[in-house]
Amino acid sequence: MKDQVLFVDDDTEQCDLVESALARVGFRVRTTTSAAEALALVAAEPFAVVLTDLGMAEMNGLQLCERILGMQPDMLVIVVTGKASLETAIEAMRVGAFDFLTKPLDSKLVALAVERAAKHRRLSEEVKLLRESSPRPRPTALIGDSDAMRRVYDLIGRVSSSDANVLIQGETGTGKELVARAVHDMGLRKDGPFVAINCAAVPASLLESELFGHARGAFTDAKSAHQGLFVQAGSGTLFLDEIGELPLEVQPKLLRALQERKVRAVGGNTEVPFDARLVAATNRDLESAVHEKRFREDLYYRINVVKIDLPPLRERGNDVLALADYFLSRHAKQVGEGTAALALSVQVAERLTAYDWPGNVRELENCIERAVALARFDRIVVEDLPERIRAYRTSGIRPSYEESSDIVTMDELERRHLFRVLKLVGGNKSRAAQILGLDRRTLYRKLERYAASGGGEPNAAA
Repeated sequence: MKDQVLFVDDDTEQCDLVESALARVGFRVRTTTSAAEALALVAAEPFAVVLTDLGMAEMNGLQLCERILGMQPDMLVIVVTGKASLETAIEAMRVGAFDFLTKPLDSKLVALAVERAAKHRRLSEEVKLLRESSPRPRPTALIGDSDAMRRVYDLIGRVSSSDANVLIQGETGTGKELVARAVHDMGLRKDGPFVAINCAAVPASLLESELFGHARGAFTDAKSAHQGLFVQAGSGTLFLDEIGELPLEVQPKLLRALQERKVRAVGGNTEVPFDARLVAATNRDLESAVHEKRFREDLYYRINVVKIDLPPLRERGNDVLALADYFLSRHAKQVGEGTAALALSVQVAERLTAYDWPGNVRELENCIERAVALARFDRIVVEDLPERIRAYRTSGIRPSYEESSDIVTMDELERRHLFRVLKLVGGNKSRAAQILGLDRRTLYRKLERYAASGGGEPNAAA
């Protein structure tokens, strides 16, 4: 006996026809004339495929398809309709339908469509099992086993086997260049060079020359021709760090280079093809920058084919201790004999996990390096930590109403909380909107309203 199939149609004759057609080729079939009952059946029983009529009174087939896929994203749904229009077919595909059949139904075509869907599902499940039984190699330079980092490792593994442009987004100090190197080292271009440039560290007047090269005599100090980084990267990877700082006047030139896969040196007359893969990184919220006209939208979508969101250290749980132990071992060996056996005291571990690490992994390494240098015993103690970490206490919104001046309106409380969240995520509006449970447009409207009313970011006392 083959897989179980569910057919949903408020016409009982259609239910009988489909049940008979599929039973003849070995499928187990359940039918229902109610969309609500269909949802209950999908939640309770294992179906390989669901067929649903489009024109039902209680809930149309597209709505039912969306609801089913919301419950079980891997379910294969075939939509059946009496209106054979291109628009209806496109709408069915848009909501996630696997296939589309038109009435009057032909028994053989119904059976073929369900066979094809069931086979697709079986293959998908086999691929999933293979992936789970053969996990992708983990980047050796990255440390941490939190769920947030596991998602990063999975993305690195998947994107490394392609040539797609990658955008790495994360706060300062989270290790974006390490992720970029992992994408390169695990990918098809690992034998080529890894060439990196920090777009924020090069003056705007020189950045174009660094990226694309220049011809001899192109400007006053151009005494010889210079090959740009796109060409220098050869068949390897070009890493553009802090791409959010790229000057507006350079952005269209970068876009053209990525579109044409060619660069023209400053002052040159010919275009030179390049083969390098582009990986970019930023600590900025580029979607906000696009909205504010500080970053070209077309360039954003060109570099953001695959985005890797690198989590801040405060969201990585016990990865803090794994990283601290790694830095402790590394810096103790550098200091020399007598420190190699250093360990973290329990009190230090508590302080490290409680602190929110605004400087992320970079700040943690600085903290451990300092502690190793100051250590007097066989373990790191609280007194060896920087003052800001020793004195840190977790904070939350604890309104006090001892004085009438402390009482504020709900609107003012919302404003303060909104700006506090924005500060915690380094101004990343997309991330703030996600935490606050708002869509980005709502957040922008609130910020614009606060700005118009003079209610900008509150001071530290607010």
